[in-house]
Amino acid sequence: MTDWTAIDLRIARGRRSGEFDRPPAGRIASPPPLSEAEICEAEAELGIRFPDQYRAYLLRRSAGGTVNRLYRSAVGWGWYGDSTTNYDLLTTDFPHPDSYRAYEDDLDAREPRTQDFADHDAYQAAWGQWNAEYGVFQERRTSGAVFIQENGCGFSTLLVVSGPLRGSLWFDGRATCDQILPLNLRGRPVSFMDWLTHRSMDLVGW
Repeated sequence: MTDWTAIDLRIARGRRSGEFDRPPAGRIASPPPLSEAEICEAEAELGIRFPDQYRAYLLRRSAGGTVNRLYRSAVGWGWYGDSTTNYDLLTTDFPHPDSYRAYEDDLDAREPRTQDFADHDAYQAAWGQWNAEYGVFQERRTSGAVFIQENGCGFSTLLVVSGPLRGSLWFDGRATCDQILPLNLRGRPVSFMDWLTHRSMDLVGW
């Protein structure tokens, strides 16, 4: 039997909660760009190559500003104020939502119900394992993506950094609709540079 509780705890550590809460030295609203050397160092440490337009933004415009600031903390490179990106899953391909719909439906159908258990302790144990599996599933839904911007009310914008969808932007609307939705501009995937001039919620096909 899979020990989902152990897997959930291991994967959750990839968020590095608390490591990027301390404001960067010289914190300003629009920090200066990073150098080529700094960007290469961050990419090497994180195990990814930033999408071209985001890379150009870091190099020529700013390390932050509209987006969460990329900086080198005492523990390494990361995004200031973001406690949601899973750094251990950054190198894993971002999954298109169509790829896990059947699994999600099956997982929902398997949620333990009290009436199916004669013993309350047995129900609690089964529900604990199911809840841990659900937590792992939710964490893996954003594999290979950076939470690049907070949009309030539990919403965020994702920038995909790994896999076939690398460079695309998605809206994490799980706070209300339990969906991760692609951002589109006039019927086509929005580019990073185009996205900078729009609100994410205006680019979501609800």
